[in-house]
Amino acid sequence: MVEVRERDSATRCPVHHGYEPFKQDDPFPAYAALRAEEPVMYDERIGYWIVTRYDDVKAVFNDWATFSSENAQAPVRERGPQATKIMTDGGFTAYSGLSARIPPEHTRIRKIVSRAFTPRRYKVLEPAIRANVVAQVEKMMQRTDRRGDLLADLAYDIPTITILTLIGADTSKIDMFKKWSDSRAAMTWGDLTDDEQVPHARNLVDYWQECLRLVAEAHATDRDSLVGDLVRAQRDGDPISDHEIASVCYSMLFAGHETTTTLLSNAFRLLLSNPDQWQTVVDDPKTITSAVDEVLRFSPSIVAWRRKALKDSAIGGVDIPEGSQLLLVMGSANRDEGHFDDGETFDITRKNAREHLAFGYGIHYCLGNMLAKLQARIAIEEVARIAPGLRIVDSEKITFGDNLSFRAPLAVPVTWEN
Repeated sequence: MVEVRERDSATRCPVHHGYEPFKQDDPFPAYAALRAEEPVMYDERIGYWIVTRYDDVKAVFNDWATFSSENAQAPVRERGPQATKIMTDGGFTAYSGLSARIPPEHTRIRKIVSRAFTPRRYKVLEPAIRANVVAQVEKMMQRTDRRGDLLADLAYDIPTITILTLIGADTSKIDMFKKWSDSRAAMTWGDLTDDEQVPHARNLVDYWQECLRLVAEAHATDRDSLVGDLVRAQRDGDPISDHEIASVCYSMLFAGHETTTTLLSNAFRLLLSNPDQWQTVVDDPKTITSAVDEVLRFSPSIVAWRRKALKDSAIGGVDIPEGSQLLLVMGSANRDEGHFDDGETFDITRKNAREHLAFGYGIHYCLGNMLAKLQARIAIEEVARIAPGLRIVDSEKITFGDNLSFRAPLAVPVTWEN
């Protein structure tokens, strides 16, 4: 059993340095306190060791043999009996595409998926991505009240259309896939009661059945899509099963838009909240690439990811018993001033911003990182060109949903002059 840390002598309550696992409005002061005072802290509220310094987080990511990813997609809170029955009766057997798999299984599947998920496959999407961004922005700018929301009016649809097109799913079902993805985030990384889990369980059954249907359709039609590529690879002798292809689909349909929607939202939230830096990207589009990396560093879509210790080990001088659950806080590591000078400052001219850990590190480094950054670059380019005078509204009042791992703004309100 993991030993709980010292308790504060005055309050007899655990000392958490202000850290609240599921609260995402502004976790960064607590992250800074943890880095300074207890960079590897056991949090008995969730049963995880919280790891917050850059070097420690990177080292754990890089040591997959000691710190397994097998718990990365496990529900933070156990499923209740009713949700479990719904999912069992509905044939829900989805598993991680890649992020929770371990070698040699991970190595085998990633090699096959990497051959399908090529720059050529998504580069052909670039004209459509750009056209979609232009259409969405121009539609927003036609409003007579000069009010918009860059989450709802732009970031919501663009990545979803992109990933649905890539996978070969129906792009008219954006709202359905978004609903399913919200349920996946809530069921896996949320803090739900048994009753709250029930509607999400039903959604996950529907989501998984759609993934199985897409694989069956790819077998029947031989369509040009990423799922089709994987089915053809299977036919040509690559060792990947239909269930594994459906699991890849299940993961990518979620990860391919959920995190990119948040990346776009955070990019505009941060750039427009820093008018001088917004003017820099307006005046010089060549700075947008570095701006995207600084957004990923300063405010990543995923602020924390999980690992499990397979043997007794140590992190940052703290003994970690075998079987311990770890929460690697990339949102903290990315601001660690031991690695990033003045790390709490948003600066698109930062020289080492690309060294952020927003996409993880090591064998599980995000396969879709280039597609996410491509969409962010295009979105910023076109908004800067079409609407350089956008202004953010009450940026300090923007709130974020409660979640252990995902930090997503609930709106990015903007206005403009005629």
